[in-house]
Amino acid sequence: MATRPDILPPLIWLRAFEASARQSSFTLASEELGLTQAAISQQIKALETQLGTTLFHRRQRGVMLTPEGSAYLPHIQSAFASLSRSTQELFGRRRTQTIAVLSPISFATLWLAPRLGDLEREVPGLSIDIATMHTPDTYGATNALFDIRFGLGDWPNRTAYRLTTDKVRSKRRIEIWERLPLLAVQGAREMWPDWFALAGRPPQSTARCRFDSFVAAFSAAEAGVGILLGSRPLIDMALRKKTLLALSDLELQSSAGHFLTHAAGRRLSPAQASFLAWIMRAAANPHV
Repeated sequence: MATRPDILPPLIWLRAFEASARQSSFTLASEELGLTQAAISQQIKALETQLGTTLFHRRQRGVMLTPEGSAYLPHIQSAFASLSRSTQELFGRRRTQTIAVLSPISFATLWLAPRLGDLEREVPGLSIDIATMHTPDTYGATNALFDIRFGLGDWPNRTAYRLTTDKVRSKRRIEIWERLPLLAVQGAREMWPDWFALAGRPPQSTARCRFDSFVAAFSAAEAGVGILLGSRPLIDMALRKKTLLALSDLELQSSAGHFLTHAAGRRLSPAQASFLAWIMRAAANPHV
């Protein structure tokens, strides 16, 4: 007596049915699935018994689907395709995952970009979408998960991880001061009065060139336009390559620095946590 047809048949029977229907042969299906021809025939017979219908016409050379088998086949193939896609998406090779980061252009250019090759080697499969900003208003107008901020690390409703501690270095020799103009950056980085006070020298005249980003002032200093208070560690690579020269060991220490932040209480995905762990390792390593 046939069993109830509303009970899902075993997957192995359905695989035997799909392969036999596609190959029009129990023998070829057995070769594809690594079973004997007798095993395929038994599984098809068991499936027909459970469904209460004949799925194949048996012939001397191969088999042919009955109308019931022809109607059943596309549903089975569709189900197998759906299972295959779901299995690949969940457990197969991970697809590239994108991490959105908002950063000051100076930090993105001088600190983050030179280290991205290490990210690919250490955390493969991540794609970084980096947007740059000039003014604090930009932070509220983006959907980036992570943003990099310059300050003391005390932003409301943000969890902050320190990446750098700001130090500024410049030149001391008086003959250099007389020959080259000062370069300045607007906002919190316009620190020439503080540096002159630390050096015990009277303030110089107003900077001849003032820029709205540190990276623009950095480019001017590299071109030999003037003297810049170089923010470390953003200038460390240039110092090593000697595209910038430090004419003094005098440094102005600051409690401010760059922080990677995200919304407080945000639960990070494994990919996001991997990026956070990588950038903290990079911050702990003073050399690129």
